[in-house]
Amino acid sequence: MPQFFLNKRLIILLVSLIFLVALIGFSLKERDELTWPEQFIKDSTGFVQSIFYRPAHFVGGFFENVDHLKNTYEENKLLRARLEEYAKLETKVYKLEQENEEIREVIGELDSLRDYEPQTATVIGRNPDQWREQIIVNKGKQDGVEKDMAVVTAGGLIGKVKHANPFTSTVQLLSSLDPKNRISAYIQGEESIFGLIEGYDDEQGALLLKRIPHQAEVQEGQTVLSSGLGGVFPEGLIIGEVMEVVPDEYGLTQMAYVKPAASFYNISQVMIVKRTLISEENVPEEEASEEGDSE
Repeated sequence: MPQFFLNKRLIILLVSLIFLVALIGFSLKERDELTWPEQFIKDSTGFVQSIFYRPAHFVGGFFENVDHLKNTYEENKLLRARLEEYAKLETKVYKLEQENEEIREVIGELDSLRDYEPQTATVIGRNPDQWREQIIVNKGKQDGVEKDMAVVTAGGLIGKVKHANPFTSTVQLLSSLDPKNRISAYIQGEESIFGLIEGYDDEQGALLLKRIPHQAEVQEGQTVLSSGLGGVFPEGLIIGEVMEVVPDEYGLTQMAYVKPAASFYNISQVMIVKRTLISEENVPEEEASEEGDSE
């Protein structure tokens, strides 16, 4: 009996193998239509796959979108940083271009002044309480700057060195109300008319050119230049042009309102000029001492 069951199991196994091979062969055979069991299995498998595919696709797409968002955030962060750097660089380039343009203009004004020794300087300080009085520049005695040297911009003369420190200097502007702030000047014309720049009229925004001879004929629009008398200030630095001429309070001389050629408010780059043809050794001590007051 056990031998019968053993043979029976063997027979069932062989029959099953034969049936499986027959099914494989039948399924591999080219047919126009599938049998209903094949259709049922195929449809069931497709339905189950569709059930699992949608959630899996949604989850996969969610993580893919999160990854894209993260990459986009990092890219935007990098782009913003580069845009900020570009904006800073653009501002810096624009400022450098302005400074170079100002320096070129100042040098252009000094090309014809061969007896001058120019030196560029940058404004590094300005007290709001003394805005029209003085500025501080980044050149001092170590750079050869000395007291009473003329200071100009691209527009023209703006003042003189009042104090020279080792590494910085204080420049007194022509608009300063200091009564000792006087510059020897002359009005350009067929005959030069000399006077002194003494004071500043804040209401008219004009320098005061005093001590003009009462018989002198001064016309509106004539150019006012530094005279160079005294040997410290160079000759021929542009100061401004005549706006109006009036008698002084005593009627003995005339006074001219002079519109400054240079701006006293927007100053960033200046040029300190030193006279080279006439040294201090050739100027009498009394004359040199008066220069700081009357020049």
